[in-house]
Amino acid sequence: MTKYKVELDERTCIGCMACTVTCDNFVSAGDKAKVVKDVIEQADLKTNKEAEESCPVSAITVKKIEE
Repeated sequence: MTKYKVELDERTCIGCMACTVTCDNFVSAGDKAKVVKDVIEQADLKTNKEAEESCPVSAITVKKIEE
């Protein structure tokens, strides 16, 4: 089963929370966003990719984990 790594660069994050509106895997953590699960499966890929694309400062990356 394919898995993906979700990363959020807290130094780059500006706290706009666009990702939290787009995907349940992101939550507010003070003035920044936070990733709930850093390893996801194919079923959760679409919304996490939407969060990645919605980030205005490109703080989110979703990468396939090579097995």
